[in-house]
Amino acid sequence: MTLRCIQQPHQHLNATLEHGILTLAIQRPEAKNALYSELYLWIAAALDEADQSRDVRVVILRGADADFTAGNDMQDFMKFVQMPLDGKAGDGPPFVLLKAAAKFSKPLIAAVRGVAIGIGVTVLLHADLVYSDNTALFQIPFVSLGLSPEGAASKLLIQQAGYHKAAELLFTAQKFNSEKALNAGLVNSIETDVYAHAQQQAQILAALPLASLKQTKALMKHNLQEIVDCIDNEADIFMQRVAQPEMMEAVQAFMQKRKPDFTQFN
Repeated sequence: MTLRCIQQPHQHLNATLEHGILTLAIQRPEAKNALYSELYLWIAAALDEADQSRDVRVVILRGADADFTAGNDMQDFMKFVQMPLDGKAGDGPPFVLLKAAAKFSKPLIAAVRGVAIGIGVTVLLHADLVYSDNTALFQIPFVSLGLSPEGAASKLLIQQAGYHKAAELLFTAQKFNSEKALNAGLVNSIETDVYAHAQQQAQILAALPLASLKQTKALMKHNLQEIVDCIDNEADIFMQRVAQPEMMEAVQAFMQKRKPDFTQFN
């Protein structure tokens, strides 16, 4: 079985399959690997297909070069939020990707270099193993944009980091380094060559019984439907926040290269 992501490669996603390890490398360096609607859906489809493929035992999600992802492409995001909502909010491209990652039944490894912003952090909450290097810079910026968390982050980040650390990362929306990410339980370890380390770990997992790995993951994620429901619920709230004046102030401030003034809103 030939995977579509390999047979029909996307210009911004480099997919390779070797010895049961599918590596999905986001390749849009001119935009720090920012994601847009088509690319969200392409990565989600690659994960869904890999989940069903007998040839894939482990997936590595990473950037092709110096960055993981800068999150939403701002121009694409503005087009997305201005379009009439067709169906439920959770059917929007970013949330489709997050649910594909959450439902993925095989080992999912994330390797982070450079920026990991917004969904670039949220998707890590759905990976099984996460590694970074000292160049990694993380941010969960939603509050600073007048928005709210996505991808079950309000639930999963508390589980991984504890309430107080999760509150700090979500409330302040500030950038943080690999040491802080490690301390918050977002990454397993900080590596000198993070891509090589992710590959080594994937090779270890690929040599193990896949049925046992999948069963172990299913037991650990016994509340999967609850997580998926949380993604949908957060998507509803997120899209409600998009229509509020705080987000427009954040966008206008960004375009005008000034600090947003949220004191005018209650």
